[in-house]
Amino acid sequence: MAGETVLVTGGTGFIGAHCILQLLQQGFNVRTTVRSLKREADVRAMAKVGGADANAPVAFYQADLMNDAGWAEAVTGADYVLHIASPFPPTIPQHEDDLIIPARDGALRVLKAARDAGVKRVVLTSSFAAIGYGQPPQKKPFDETNWTNPDGDDVRAYTKSKTIAEKAAWDWVSAEGGSLELSVVNPVGVFGPVLGPDYSTSILLIQRLMDGAMPGCPRLFFGVVDVRDVADLHLRCMTNPAAKGERFLAVTGDFMSILDIAKTLRARLGEAAKRVPKSEIPNFVVRLASMRDPAVKQIVPELGKYKNGTNAKAVRVLGWRPRSREDACVATAESLVALGLLKDSPKQAA
Repeated sequence: MAGETVLVTGGTGFIGAHCILQLLQQGFNVRTTVRSLKREADVRAMAKVGGADANAPVAFYQADLMNDAGWAEAVTGADYVLHIASPFPPTIPQHEDDLIIPARDGALRVLKAARDAGVKRVVLTSSFAAIGYGQPPQKKPFDETNWTNPDGDDVRAYTKSKTIAEKAAWDWVSAEGGSLELSVVNPVGVFGPVLGPDYSTSILLIQRLMDGAMPGCPRLFFGVVDVRDVADLHLRCMTNPAAKGERFLAVTGDFMSILDIAKTLRARLGEAAKRVPKSEIPNFVVRLASMRDPAVKQIVPELGKYKNGTNAKAVRVLGWRPRSREDACVATAESLVALGLLKDSPKQAA
């Protein structure tokens, strides 16, 4: 509750920064880890964009997922930990272990430090990537009982890393966690207002649509959720007794195609969305492009695959009420415009 101390790992990240904002608004004592203390100014700048005092009482600790140094100091005296930091590079890693090892070992490192410091509960940020892949198509929406098969044909390095890291966390808490409690949030694509140049990879989709960098829309489907609602769900998981030992899928409504997202942007943003494409790209064209572009090759297995997810558990158990998926997409674009993060925007050119 207000006055208690919360450590947020990865405070420079998109979800982490929004969690810091909401914790401050609710009166918690906030700490965050950064890989370099030089990033303190970046976190404070994002907090200011989000409406907080740039000099808000946030304590900074230097810690890295791949090193024990700093974690004991960061968690000592904390009541809760929101473990959000995890590698999610915009480019393809040379080897899947470049993602898997930091995600898994980092989660276990944080859990061990939290247990040793007497932390009440850790809320781990996992992903829909740990729920809805490597399985046959299903008409029923995916939910928290589903697990990704890491050996599936459609499973890439990031998907595998999130699945392995989450399973390792549950196994470790069960075997060695003692009184430490664990709750997990599994977001789909995280959209919503950007606070600065650090944001989730899913934001790149909106940025490229708005910039006209995509000649058309590949036939891909995304789950959508607003980052403010993801942060809210983390805080609910942190304090609600019913969240102990549970995972919660963070999704708003049905999954959207990229064309659906494009249509929403054009309808709601008018002239600002003039570069957004109007048509879908046939699958065979995307496959041809994948022969010369490794990044495009990554999306080929998902072409035309419709998946869906349900937030019924978070709504029922925690009283979660997320914004609409359309509002999340529009808020993303509006913030990119406001911060001058689009091509030819006045702030970028200044």
